[in-house]
Amino acid sequence: MMTDERYLRLLSEKFPNSQAVVTELVNLRAILSLPKGTEHFVSDLHGESLAFIHMIKNASGVVRRKVDEVYADHMSEEDKRALCALIYYPDERIELIRHSLSGEEMEAWYRKMIHQVVDIARAVTIKYSRSKVHKLLPADYAYIIKELLHETNLEQHDRQTYYTAIIDAIIETGCADQLLIAICYLIHSLTIDTLHIVGDIFDRGPGASKILDVLSTVRDYDIQWGNHDIEWMGAMNGNLALLATVLRVSIRYANIETLEEGYGINLLPLANFAMTVYGTDPCTIWQTKDFENNPRLTRSAQLMAKMHKAISIIQFKLEGQTVRRHPEWHMDHRAVLEHLTLVDGHWTFDGAPLLDDNLPTIRPDDPYALSQEEEDLMSQLWRSFRKSEKMQRHLRMLYEHGSLYLVRNGFLLYHAAIPLNADGSFSEAEVCGKRVSGKALMDRTDEIIRQAYYGKGESKQNALDYMLYLWEGEFSPLYNKDKMTTFERYFLADKSTHEEKKGAYFSLADDEKVCEQILTEFGLDPKSGRIVNGHVPVRTIKGETPMRANGKRFVIDGGFSKPYQEKTGIAGYTLIYNSHGIQLVEHESFESREQAILSGSDIHNRTLLQDFSGKRIRIKDTDKGKELLGQIDSLEQLLRAYQTGLLRER
Repeated sequence: MMTDERYLRLLSEKFPNSQAVVTELVNLRAILSLPKGTEHFVSDLHGESLAFIHMIKNASGVVRRKVDEVYADHMSEEDKRALCALIYYPDERIELIRHSLSGEEMEAWYRKMIHQVVDIARAVTIKYSRSKVHKLLPADYAYIIKELLHETNLEQHDRQTYYTAIIDAIIETGCADQLLIAICYLIHSLTIDTLHIVGDIFDRGPGASKILDVLSTVRDYDIQWGNHDIEWMGAMNGNLALLATVLRVSIRYANIETLEEGYGINLLPLANFAMTVYGTDPCTIWQTKDFENNPRLTRSAQLMAKMHKAISIIQFKLEGQTVRRHPEWHMDHRAVLEHLTLVDGHWTFDGAPLLDDNLPTIRPDDPYALSQEEEDLMSQLWRSFRKSEKMQRHLRMLYEHGSLYLVRNGFLLYHAAIPLNADGSFSEAEVCGKRVSGKALMDRTDEIIRQAYYGKGESKQNALDYMLYLWEGEFSPLYNKDKMTTFERYFLADKSTHEEKKGAYFSLADDEKVCEQILTEFGLDPKSGRIVNGHVPVRTIKGETPMRANGKRFVIDGGFSKPYQEKTGIAGYTLIYNSHGIQLVEHESFESREQAILSGSDIHNRTLLQDFSGKRIRIKDTDKGKELLGQIDSLEQLLRAYQTGLLRER
């Protein structure tokens, strides 16, 4: 049946005659035959910007493997490291070399390195159409790079002379630096075709804002929100309980760079408030993590401890207010302050003594009420969040490129969990007035997260409140524990009160049948589909493996963030899916950016899994291929409409 004539008329605006249609059909059919692009999956970056940026530049070891393939035994290890260093950090590496070589030596270096980076660029561009490569070229050097890339017949004397003349002219006109940089950035763009961030960009490390800055330059990326992303998104949207949580977590882990330097948030009002209220309080239990080993914090440790305590008390008050507004969440156990009792000047929690009972801002008759000073403080902090241009820009990025889950090319991506009952069935939960489970729960939750940003009126406020539930609620697919015992961990010595019981998903999802049930629920083939998630660090030092459920599920939280590396024993994973199949790469710690530039040091990678089939995967075999086949079908119908006279050519 002919596609709706109105659609064909709209399509004809872009392709006004048969020749235009035929040209596009030839182009699309040719693209379908190309190898699929390389997809990289990473998770739980937790602000570790230096390692993440290096991973982007070296494509999780792909660039080094290309260098090895192209030059094999024809280049020394030292020269390979030098070439990789140039590709990773071209600006800095060129500046370093310029200060160590004379004029003639520098010209010789330019000739050598232009040849080498062109060889690597040619190797990484070979599976892309010329039109796609050309779209990525900088306008100023597009013609030159095209000539260098597509000049393959160098054995002929005339062609060799032409090629050499191009390079000589580049050096003589002083453009060698810019050309080298442009080719290196082209290599970066094409070694990672699509980047999937499977949650948790924020918290722990200091560089979350830098990660998002770098992501904004990546050609094709997506984000599956993690619980720490939702915490920050809620704060950026105006959920004051989560805003207080962001501040508490940042101070607890001595990570205020993201707030102050990354987003320009003014923490002076919090410091003044904390000194006023807790000036003589030693705040012993509120010392920030590892402050003794952080020279930046040594002199400010006492102030940080007071700020930590001040914002924590405010957080518990705001959480209690929110929980009391939503009895349908069944989270009365998290309205903790009403369990406090003041007897003879000392506070107790259900009769148990507190590790710190100096709580001057809590009213026994109304423990969740903010003092006027606390209200003023939160208003100031929210204004600072709202007025941060970079924070609001990053929030838009998180919404425009983010989702709760993603189905792509046979993979189901989500950060933490699909809530399950003990028998393996999908847990039903109420999400803002609707009872849902499985895929419907994920879809409804995604909808509510978007309402918190795009919505209006009461629905927006309810959605904004619900982001607190997503941070710590039992049936939240981003948390899925019975409770978050933050208060107990601070105030109660009895460690049995600190326990947080994980949902059934975290044990059942290691079963192949359960994973197949989840894949089926999301419309994927249960036999060939795979799940990718993070959230729970894989403790390799205890023998845990990222491959679960007979290869049906990959848990790729390998401790990208330094605070987790003592638990995992490694420094993260990258799952790579290219035209040959799947690779799972394990990373060691990143030494430093300076060493990478100076000596070519790299992140050492170890391939844990290489699942390659004999048949190469083409674009026609991917979701993008299905989309292109649909376009081809529409174009063929448009061509028939021209040929039969249904539409007139122009």
